Amino acid sequence: MASTDSTRKPTIRDVAAVAGVSHGTVSRVINGGHWVSPEARAAVEEAIRTTGYTTNHAARSLATGRAGSLAFLLTEPQHLLFSDPTFALLLRGATEALAERSMTLVLLIAGTAEEQSTVENYVRAGHVDGVLLVSSHESDSLLASLVAAGVPTVCTGIPLGDAASAPNVSVDEIGSARMMTRYLLDKGHERIALITGPNDTPGGRFRLVGFREELGDRFDPDLVEQGSYERATGDAAMTRLLERAPDIDAVFAASDVMAVGAIDALRRAGRRVPEDVAVAGFDDSGLAETFQPPLTTVRQPWSQISSTMVDMVLDVIAGTPRESVMLPTDLVVRESA
Repeated sequence: MASTDSTRKPTIRDVAAVAGVSHGTVSRVINGGHWVSPEARAAVEEAIRTTGYTTNHAARSLATGRAGSLAFLLTEPQHLLFSDPTFALLLRGATEALAERSMTLVLLIAGTAEEQSTVENYVRAGHVDGVLLVSSHESDSLLASLVAAGVPTVCTGIPLGDAASAPNVSVDEIGSARMMTRYLLDKGHERIALITGPNDTPGGRFRLVGFREELGDRFDPDLVEQGSYERATGDAAMTRLLERAPDIDAVFAASDVMAVGAIDALRRAGRRVPEDVAVAGFDDSGLAETFQPPLTTVRQPWSQISSTMVDMVLDVIAGTPRESVMLPTDLVVRESA
């Protein structure tokens, strides 16, 4: 086994000697390359830990022409990063996936036109190698600009509008909404309302489609209200629904956060959950399990979404085209419905 002088920093050649592989194999592992067997990768990773080797990111950037980082780009107001737990779940998953590759994640927020212009200039200047675009709206021009500039970009959710050709990682929004609506129907509920998200987002648009399709002739547009995935908007939407249709016996909210807001409004109106009105959410973001009553909801595979996005954008950076991926969801039954 090779030894390293304690007075100098270990090098790639030291790692290769300890791992029993070639210098090139170590380089491919460090730079996130392909064509490395699982056994060789494990040996290199163990040798890195044994030798204490650390990557010189500046030198690697000069050698490869890459920054060694990706952007986690949220096109929402800044406060939603902290109030909507789904963004934190995606951020954590992406960070963990990149840490395995000795890469870093740069958080960028572009909720206004000014922020979008600043972010676009930053990304196009090459400070990151690619973009994980979270929560894009149909009216946003940022996605189209990134695609036109050749910036490797992968989206969460099916992008709407002119840039719909960008690869994405999504869940079956329509099928998931149908699944929850069918569950509520099978429980005997007859007056089921929907609190949907903004129509210029994939979740807002396609969950409404699934809800309407599953209800068929029983669909009543007066039992649909829109929120913006925030608790206060779920509260306001539920209040409007109760004013129009006090006989509602179930409500399906397009996010757990809005479902909690709906429960706030129901409690003020003296309605019990689930005895008087059943409430279901979407996401299974952690809030669903800890809230009282715990929420029946649709579980999105957050960790898998993040890791798939990272794999996909790294392939695109390496010049390998990737097709979009749609992941399954699960119905999680708890006390609220």
